[in-house]
Amino acid sequence: MLVQLSKYFSCSPEKVTADQVKQYLFYCKEERNLSNSHINQTISAMKILKRDVLGQPWNEGIKINRPRRNKHLPTILSKQQINAMMEATLNLKHRAIMAVLYSAGLRRDELLNLKMVDIDSQRMLIRVNNGKGNKARDTLLAKKTLGMLRDYYRHCHPKPTQYVFEGWKPAQPYSPTSIRNIVKRAAARAGIKKNIFPHSLRHAFATHMLEDGANLKLIQKLLGHSSLSSTMTYLHLAAIDPSVKSPFDQP
Repeated sequence: MLVQLSKYFSCSPEKVTADQVKQYLFYCKEERNLSNSHINQTISAMKILKRDVLGQPWNEGIKINRPRRNKHLPTILSKQQINAMMEATLNLKHRAIMAVLYSAGLRRDELLNLKMVDIDSQRMLIRVNNGKGNKARDTLLAKKTLGMLRDYYRHCHPKPTQYVFEGWKPAQPYSPTSIRNIVKRAAARAGIKKNIFPHSLRHAFATHMLEDGANLKLIQKLLGHSSLSSTMTYLHLAAIDPSVKSPFDQP
């Protein structure tokens, strides 16, 4: 970044002034259409060079404002794609992992910390004790998911003793990398070209709940969001009601 800045003004970076930095950033944004992240990294690089390397004053009063990071809406899987991923996965443990991630809207770390005692088949709830911010909550236990968990438990050897999904060592949770690989392989086998992660299943859960008419406050509670504004992101992701027509198609 500093090399590009230096080339732009045909001088070494330490000789570049604050006004020139502003000029260069304007060029990056308006002419080259570079991301806000790139611009912020350039500002940070100049600050480190001037203040920490050269020992020169970096006057924050110059007001080189950092732009907000670009917000990217997450990729949302359809219900059909979720089902295709399940059907493409023959391993009972792997299928149960994806079922819990999707049907309960869990984060990956919440899944890894899930214990046998957290599955409440009487009330059809999953207790999340190690949620973000160490907040406990209850979320849904789907009938299909309960069936998959029972199939997995019935056939797995050795049986899990503490965590629902254990690694090679007894009473030790599964690894985060393994969860990521399971989801990515399932997506590839299902012919899904999108870049899919375990969190994609949580996004799908929230979006599909909203599309099916669930209250936004309920979704917030199930996801464990401290702020409703975080949950409101899914308003942008939910599919548009097919009954809504463009004014161009109205009679």
